Amino acid sequence: MNTITFDTYKFIKELEAAGVPHAQAEAMLKVQQEIIEHSIDNTLATKIDLEKMRQSTHEDIERLERRLIEHDGEFNLIRWMLGFILGGIIMVALKLYFPV
Repeated sequence: MNTITFDTYKFIKELEAAGVPHAQAEAMLKVQQEIIEHSIDNTLATKIDLEKMRQSTHEDIERLERRLIEHDGEFNLIRWMLGFILGGIIMVALKLYFPV
């Protein structure tokens, strides 16, 4: 489990210095500790978490690049086929409008 260093003594002393009664300062400390504990368990990312995410993203991008390279030949074939089809349509259209 991840931990965050939190100086509870300083927290209470700062509140008391600002005029907060000791009992209220302790109650605020408990709430603050629960917030920190909840944040660590649910929302804070560690350096390890970020590194795992970066590595996973990097692997996903590499996989996508490989697939695009693999399909590049298919895309070229489709472009050629589309060019021949369009050329045929243009030839038919020209014969219809400009008979020889």
